[in-house]
Amino acid sequence: MKPKIIVYLVLAALFIIILIQNTQVVTLRLFFWKMGMSQIILIPLTMLIGLVIGYVVAKTTGESHKTKKHE
Repeated sequence: MKPKIIVYLVLAALFIIILIQNTQVVTLRLFFWKMGMSQIILIPLTMLIGLVIGYVVAKTTGESHKTKKHE
């Protein structure tokens, strides 16, 4: 098996273990809103939001660096 696949499987297993161990309900406070939700939903949601923001920032800043190098 390729080392890259093994790393992905280990990371996925660790992520699942973290989710299973964090099932309690927490209160999310954002400015004036209060929302109660399980950590098993909150952890992947914040991870997904972070990945999307990181991808957008990388795409927008990466393209500006590429165009400056070619000019």
